[in-house]
Amino acid sequence: MAMSILGALKLAPSPAATAAQPAWRAPSSLHFHLANAGAAALVAASLLLADPALAFRGGGPYGQQVTRGQDLTGKDFSGQTLIKQDFKTSILRQTNFKGANLLGASFFDADLTGADLSDADLRNADFSLANVTKVNLTNANLEGALVTGNTSFKGSNIYGADFTDVPLRDDQRDYLCKIADGVNTTTGNATKETLFCK
Repeated sequence: MAMSILGALKLAPSPAATAAQPAWRAPSSLHFHLANAGAAALVAASLLLADPALAFRGGGPYGQQVTRGQDLTGKDFSGQTLIKQDFKTSILRQTNFKGANLLGASFFDADLTGADLSDADLRNADFSLANVTKVNLTNANLEGALVTGNTSFKGSNIYGADFTDVPLRDDQRDYLCKIADGVNTTTGNATKETLFCK
């Protein structure tokens, strides 16, 4: 869409110096082209900023959708492959990650309140300092995920979630054991067993 609008943008040619106009007063061709390029860049930026997820597409070690520090409330990432995706410090309230492959993704200090992570592959994901309140973790595989600091699971649904090798504080483990139930359909592990509930 951006390319079609930019393609339709008519850039005027730079005016040439005339005999009546001294060369030192003629508009600089370089300045004129820079002004046209600046106008085109502003149009492109305004189109990209309409959706924050599009504005940060880039690449690098985290893939094409760099989503760090963004308000992605209510976005739909269901079923997507987002391996090692960087969601650090992002607002992800009511975001849909159902069935997504989030292997090694970082949710460091992110707000996931009310998000749907059911059936998601969250192996080795980083939830350090994240707010995982009222999150749907039904049948999620969190094997080896990092959970440190004040990560909160209050009000979350963990039916069938696999917490194998997830380092939890005693108070986190005690809380999760009170609500743990079910068996993960992917790994075959019972939630209570993966939490070492007494």
